[in-house]
Amino acid sequence: MSPLTNKVALVTGGSRGIGAAIVKRLAADGASVVFTYLNAEEKAVALVTEIEKKGGHALAIKADSGNPKSLELAVEETIKAYGQLDILVNSAGISVYSPVDTTETDPAELEKILAVNLSGVAAATRIASRYIGEGGRIISIGSTFASRLGGFSGFADYAATKAAVAAYTRGWAWDLGKKGITVNTVEPGPTATDMNPDNTDFAQSVKSGLALGRYGTVEEIAAAVAFLASPEASFITGSTLTVDGGQNA
Repeated sequence: MSPLTNKVALVTGGSRGIGAAIVKRLAADGASVVFTYLNAEEKAVALVTEIEKKGGHALAIKADSGNPKSLELAVEETIKAYGQLDILVNSAGISVYSPVDTTETDPAELEKILAVNLSGVAAATRIASRYIGEGGRIISIGSTFASRLGGFSGFADYAATKAAVAAYTRGWAWDLGKKGITVNTVEPGPTATDMNPDNTDFAQSVKSGLALGRYGTVEEIAAAVAFLASPEASFITGSTLTVDGGQNA
């Protein structure tokens, strides 16, 4: 039997990149997977089709991860479709270049990144925890920027949201531990996606700072999430699993 057979997972921001890899992996491990998307409808439909062709179960829901009401509706649709919710993966996130020493930064951009990366994570977790029971899992996607910017300027706002997610994880572990729910964070380092290719001059400079000398793959990040979602991780909570190729070593 697959490790997540009879489990239902909800993945926010699951239509592309790391989110899509998580959706595929959880489905491959036996879970019925609901995922949200905002703009990438074609990718979302294609992902559902791909999973169903392999015998899995998936459902795509259009939802704004920066809007608590939209997230609440996504959770409710998950319960309506499958009757339960066992795993929440807070994968939706945005990155905005916003150096503090310039007047060109739009204040609305700060509000947007806070809404998606922080308020959205908090809202999804609060709503989902009403339904997730004993043995449930809540996993948030953070970033190594939460503890180390490594010389990159202009990403303080992004880093602050990811550091806050790690703090939330530690607090929520205590809040939800009494219900038998584990809460953890996965912090990816440089990972190859369509938005962050590993074949550019910039990528080559980043690789020199990684012990393994290469970018990670979205499948490697998804594997970490799958482990934390599995029965084998039942005594891990309030923790951060760093998957960064030795960037912080």
